[in-house]
Amino acid sequence: MADKPSVLLSGFADEAAIDKTAEQQFAAFAALGLQYYTIRFIDAGGGVKNVMKLSRDEVAHVRRLQDKYGLSVSSLGSPIGKIKLVDVDDGTHNVYIPFPQYLKNDVQHACQLALAFETKLIRGFSFYPPRGEDPKKYLPQAVDYLGQIADVCHRYDLTFGLEVEANLVGRDGDLMAELFRKLNHPAVMLIFDAGNIVTQGVTADEVFRQYQAMKPGIGWMHIKDYRHPAPVRKVGHVDEDALKHFVPCDQGDSGHEAILRDFKTMLPKLTRKLQKRGVPGVFLDLEPHLKGGGQFGGFSGPDGMGVALRALCRTLDYVGIDYHLRDFQDILATR
Repeated sequence: MADKPSVLLSGFADEAAIDKTAEQQFAAFAALGLQYYTIRFIDAGGGVKNVMKLSRDEVAHVRRLQDKYGLSVSSLGSPIGKIKLVDVDDGTHNVYIPFPQYLKNDVQHACQLALAFETKLIRGFSFYPPRGEDPKKYLPQAVDYLGQIADVCHRYDLTFGLEVEANLVGRDGDLMAELFRKLNHPAVMLIFDAGNIVTQGVTADEVFRQYQAMKPGIGWMHIKDYRHPAPVRKVGHVDEDALKHFVPCDQGDSGHEAILRDFKTMLPKLTRKLQKRGVPGVFLDLEPHLKGGGQFGGFSGPDGMGVALRALCRTLDYVGIDYHLRDFQDILATR
């Protein structure tokens, strides 16, 4: 019998830690049986910081500690691309940074951090257009900026993953597909996140259609879901900090079963493509927000992360996708 297509399980480790300390994050993930994590917010001894703000000593401390717990970084959970495209007051708290300065400082630094953590993947975003304006108007500018970011990542032999998210230029599957086609860059892949689409007030059928639009560019997925407390109603600007109904992936409105059943068919080819770029396989990255989420992060607690992981594993078992959690042989190897 042929082996089942497989994925690698990962997650945003800061979601599992009450105080976001490195020790709490890694203890929770090791106990859950995970071997990969995405690094985003972490307290490495100098207070809670975004990974982009860590000092060299803090990076070294995290590296030593993750080795102690048998963990590796799947991707750098950077906020690259979460800034305004134009310097206008649109009623949001999003910041504007002149792009040449941003490219030289933030993007270069993200690449250096990815190398320091020995990951080939950087998570990023597609910039904020002015609130209330048509994002299609800003596609050319976003493509120009993202292309320059991709060029920097490519020079470092890294892959830049562009995540679909509300309020950005790439806020839905169609716009993300258009960005991917126009960029046409070997260092760019798309990150599908069903929860980020369904929170904009669409049905499971529409989420699946947007997944299909993004499918040619998908490199990995974030796993979160949402259950609307009232009949689904499409919205424009999303108040991300007001979203309160995140649920495990087998209980929400996104239709993860259908999405993952279809994704299964592309796993062998996608795995080979990623491995050619130095990535060990196709990651499913848990970002469940079960106890709350917002524009720049979320929280599930160690118990919530366990609930979310078990829900994902049940779904993968049901659709016939293989995965690995730590077993006795893994424990023996680290004794």
